[in-house]
Amino acid sequence: MQIHYLSDENSILNHFLGQIRNVNIQHDSMRFRRNVERIGEVMAYELSKDLHYSDVEIQTPLGIKKTTEISDKLVLCSILRAGLPLHLGFLNYFDSAENGFVSAYRHHPNNDAFFDILVEYQAVPNIENKTLLLIDPMLATGQSIVAVYEKLMQKGLPKEIHIAVIIAAPEGIAYLKNHLPDHCHLWVATLDEKLNDKNYIIPGLGDAGDLAYGNKL
Repeated sequence: MQIHYLSDENSILNHFLGQIRNVNIQHDSMRFRRNVERIGEVMAYELSKDLHYSDVEIQTPLGIKKTTEISDKLVLCSILRAGLPLHLGFLNYFDSAENGFVSAYRHHPNNDAFFDILVEYQAVPNIENKTLLLIDPMLATGQSIVAVYEKLMQKGLPKEIHIAVIIAAPEGIAYLKNHLPDHCHLWVATLDEKLNDKNYIIPGLGDAGDLAYGNKL
């Protein structure tokens, strides 16, 4: 798996990352959603450098200009619900992309630390021979992304697969390396230290879905 770490160099990305972590800022839900959206825009720009382009000629009012445009057929697919603001950031840049949405959540059958991943609602376009961008803000254990990936592969085989996450734990990256094809691309805005005993990212930012949309039962 090819991994791209985006926060290794200073940029406005790190400014937005700091704000979504900051306990004095992050509880403004509207600001949190907007910052996640802006992170998605930055990540979309960086990811766009790895896409395929074709030469085109553009008619201007005064002549012809040779340039390039994206030739990939893109499908953006987000994991509900936390992935929605990040999805919007990508869609702001890849505005002609098709869109898919999948629900995945941790199910604790015994009300203890053990959990499995349930993938239920799916609304996904045809992904056969297209470029799939799988979007989820937090990469903790990696089990949700792998579960969704396996469900999506039942619908078709994309030409390329890009996974975009904001915050990743080393354990989650290792899990993806062991369960996803080598040709996948993983785009990580920032890498954190570890998971705690409840499999939450440390230092992380808390629950991205709750911060964006309010606490759930």
